[in-house]
Amino acid sequence: MNKQEQPVTRLFSHLKFDDNKFQHQPGSVFGNTALIVGTTIGAGIIGLPAVTLPSGIIPSTILLITVWLYALISGLLVAELTLNVMRVEGISHIGLLAIIAKILGKPGARIAGIAYIFNHYALLVAYMTEGGKILITTVDQVWELEHISPQWVGTVSFFLVFGSLMYWGKDRLVEKINGIFIIILLIAFFGLLILGGMQFQNSQLLVQNWQSIGNAVAVIYVAMFFHSIVPLVVTQLEGDIPKIRQSMIIGSVIPLFMFLAWNAVILGCMTPDILSHNLENEKVFDPLEILRTGQSGEWFAVLLSIFSEFAIVTSFIGITYGLTDFFQDISIITKSEISRLPLYSLVLLPPLSLGTFNPTIFFHALEYTGAFSASILGGIMPALMSWKQSQTPEFTNGNYQTLVPGGKITLILIMVGALFLICRQILVIYQF
Repeated sequence: MNKQEQPVTRLFSHLKFDDNKFQHQPGSVFGNTALIVGTTIGAGIIGLPAVTLPSGIIPSTILLITVWLYALISGLLVAELTLNVMRVEGISHIGLLAIIAKILGKPGARIAGIAYIFNHYALLVAYMTEGGKILITTVDQVWELEHISPQWVGTVSFFLVFGSLMYWGKDRLVEKINGIFIIILLIAFFGLLILGGMQFQNSQLLVQNWQSIGNAVAVIYVAMFFHSIVPLVVTQLEGDIPKIRQSMIIGSVIPLFMFLAWNAVILGCMTPDILSHNLENEKVFDPLEILRTGQSGEWFAVLLSIFSEFAIVTSFIGITYGLTDFFQDISIITKSEISRLPLYSLVLLPPLSLGTFNPTIFFHALEYTGAFSASILGGIMPALMSWKQSQTPEFTNGNYQTLVPGGKITLILIMVGALFLICRQILVIYQF
């Protein structure tokens, strides 16, 4: 042969029969990188400043990098598991819950299913309450109302506006609207970085309270969580390990830099006057709430409100679709059809009810999601599955794919990290 043969790295090929011949349709690194970026950058970024403010810029920066590394390693572990299940089963597409069911059996699948439902319901509660709060506050400020509307009005308003969009809007329309929202979100984000950088307080770099960083871990992990779409990335990239690794690393590094810049800018805008608003020690002090009132300038407040609301709305759309797909899959398995109205009622009414009765639950919902469901789905489950795979002959015999180095030591560290979050949150709940 005159030409040097190139080694084939992919596990399978996506083929489509068109014009009387098969067309190869591989996924792109760029497209899947964008998918990870879009999934990671969501409403979790809104909760960051409140939980990182007590520790300061430098400690929270180090913590953000540490949690990112943990999330990347555990995400690569999910990709490794997906590849090996696909190879053994001879299939080209499988979801995270199905992988858990095949490796850990029905008990593991039930636990994962509960964690998945809890994750989505908790996030929907968080998005409805905080999104409604920003929405109603903005309306009150624009109309210069003397009496601020109660927060439950905002929660219900958010549900009526964006819940109706999800129910009545066709998928293509929602996709286009979501794309517009993302563009607006990015423009507002970079505008905030420019305006915030001009108001940066160098004295904030001296604030270092290392004992407080533990309070931020759960919310940061929620912000970094992208594991549920990893099997989709593996499928679209045809099991090509170099491309998968490249997409996941770049796709998680971009949000990391955005989180680092966002965290530094918001915390750097904290002047003594703004910090003096923190009078209620039992309540979470949200610096964004103060900044949205115009403490750092009118334009900064406008951009911050726009960014916050659209970050929540785009995440709300994705989480709603994820939960509806989950219940539809269950209806297919149980052979019981579910129509559109009962489906969306099942998805949206429970979080609406909880959010209406407890409209200040935003930060608690993020903490519980990170400490319990994200830790189980993105920590405990991948480590247990990898441990079991390494001891199962059908997986170890043959071309066993490895994306994460370190063997069982890495798995133990992942397990310890997840168990730390769970145990810490339990202690906080019972105030030990």
